[in-house]
Parts: sequence; structure tokens; C-alpha cells
Amino acid sequence: MFHPLQVREIERLTDDAVAVTFAVPPELRSTFRHTPGQHIALRRTVDGQEIRRTYSICTPATGEPVLRVGIRLVEDGAFSTYALKELAVGDTVEVMAPAGRFTLAPRPGHFVGIVGGSGITPVLSIAATLLAQQPDARFCLIRSDRTAASTMFLEEVADLKDRYPQRFQLIHALSREEQQAGLPSGRLDEARLRSLLPALLKIDSVDGWYLCGPYGLVQGAERALRALQVPRNHIHEEIFHIDNGTPTAPAASTPAHSTVTATLDGRSGTWPVHDGEPLLEAVLRNRADAPYACKGGVCGTCRAFLVSGEVRMDRNFALESEEVDTGYVLACQSHPVTEKVELDFDR
Repeated sequence: MFHPLQVREIERLTDDAVAVTFAVPPELRSTFRHTPGQHIALRRTVDGQEIRRTYSICTPATGEPVLRVGIRLVEDGAFSTYALKELAVGDTVEVMAPAGRFTLAPRPGHFVGIVGGSGITPVLSIAATLLAQQPDARFCLIRSDRTAASTMFLEEVADLKDRYPQRFQLIHALSREEQQAGLPSGRLDEARLRSLLPALLKIDSVDGWYLCGPYGLVQGAERALRALQVPRNHIHEEIFHIDNGTPTAPAASTPAHSTVTATLDGRSGTWPVHDGEPLLEAVLRNRADAPYACKGGVCGTCRAFLVSGEVRMDRNFALESEEVDTGYVLACQSHPVTEKVELDFDR
């Protein structure tokens, strides 16, 4: 469900990125109270076409909810272009309640974030909340940006260094610019991380790894961690950008006379699935309130439990392996393999 919220503040972070803060009325404060690491979906309609995009909340999950997101300009991005060039304080935007499972409930321990570009956004919320609420917790942030001028949330990260000098560690790499101090310039790819991480950290003492950013950085970091014998259940990932070269599952025809049965908000229905279309599209034709945001297998908004039948997912960058093993799928990426499939969006 979307709620109309007024823009309270727009702050320029870099030449191509802004932070947008929404005013949350008292009656919606419980709705928009977030877990650190979650995102919100924003919606607008242009020429009769609905546009939805998800953006992570960057503020700590402490006290009264402050709904602030970071938005970086994407080439030809329908919503990011609007946010940077047209959106103004006082405008109203339709906003969905916080969602997502790239989260860390504050607890004692040692945690590490490896982020690239705008991937800092949810990890900033995770680190700030953890350090504020758990005096026995430590956080190491390893971030990669093109240049110092393109780095988002510089002041917020500097504030964490000043506030928690003994418990917050920052390592910053620039891929296109030399620094006077710190790491030499260059990308944080798999090979570099495999040699860098053991020099910085005691790998087996880390209780959780949070990887966020472009597909290449996240996949490279995961491979480096697995090569360093980090258990898969200690690694949490969120992809912020997927290029056209990202692999997908081989295409397959939909079985003849396929149907999907979906339960949503306690109501169920059964509908035909057209050849080649994802299950989400079949549900949306009949239930416009079906949850979704990115339709790219990234945000996880369309997560559903597979009650019966078999499906094939084109791609999955939102569900943990444990969720898939339990029976959850992304409806926007799922195609029926059997003639009858049943999904439950309420679980």
C-alpha cells in the first residue's frame, strides 16, 4: 500500500546524487518505522504509465522514524532524473512502507560492510544503528567510489568515525583518483579483496558481512569471502545496479494451459498465465494490489511462498539461499514449469 508523503528536505550530496527526506505524519509513524538496511518503494505516474523505484533508507533506526533516502542519477533513469532535476520541497510522492531483508538487528559482535557507490546507503543505517544501540559491537566499513567528489554521505561517515573512534573502522578506496593517505587507487575486485581482507581483519572473528553495490563488486566480494572460508550464512548481499550482461536463466516456454493461484491479503484467485510471462504479470492483471517495485529480481518486494507446483526464476538478487530452500520465490522472475502453480504473498 502506498501513502502520499510530502518532501520535507532535499540535500545535494554530490553532482549526481541527492538525499530526500519525507515528512511522516504522526498517524503513519508506526507504518514507516524501519529496520536498519530496509528500503522504500516510490511511485509516480507519467503519461499514464506507472513508475516504481526502490531506494534504501540511510537514517538510523533509532527514536522517531526519519525517512531519508539517497538517490543517485542513473543514465536515462525515469525516476532518478525526476528526483534530481524536478522534485522540490513540498511536493508529494507516493511511498510504500519499508521492506527488505538486507538487515541487521543490533546485537553484540564484529560486522563488516563492503560497499560500492550508492551501496553505502543501507549500510550507513545498519552501522549507525548498531553502534548507537550496542556498546559491545564494532563495525568496519570498506567502501569503494570513483572519486572523492562522487562519494555519498561523506559527512555522515565522518561523524561515525568521530563518535565511535574505537569501534568504527573506515577503509576507503577510490578507483579513478589517487589519495594522499589510505589505499592505492583501483577497484575492489575479487583478487584485491582476497589479499586485503586478511591484512585488515581477523576473518573468522567477523559475525556478519554486508555487501552492497553494483553486481560486479558484490559478486567479486562474495567470491573473495568464500575463498577465505567465510560461511555462506554469514554473507548478506544487496545489488544496486545490474547491467545488461548479468546472466539470467535460459528461457523456456510456459506449459500449455498454465494457471497461477495466488493468495494476497487473505483473498485467493486462480488465473491463466500467458506464454513467457512472469507469474507476477498474471497476478497483476487480476489483482492490481499485488506487491512489486523493481521487477528486476533485486528488491524482493514481490517475494511469495511457493505452496505447490514448480517454477523457474530468471534471476534472483534479493532472496537469501535459505529463503529459496524454504520455498520462497520472486514472482517477478518466476515462470511456471508445471501447469498449476500456487503462490502465497501473505506468508
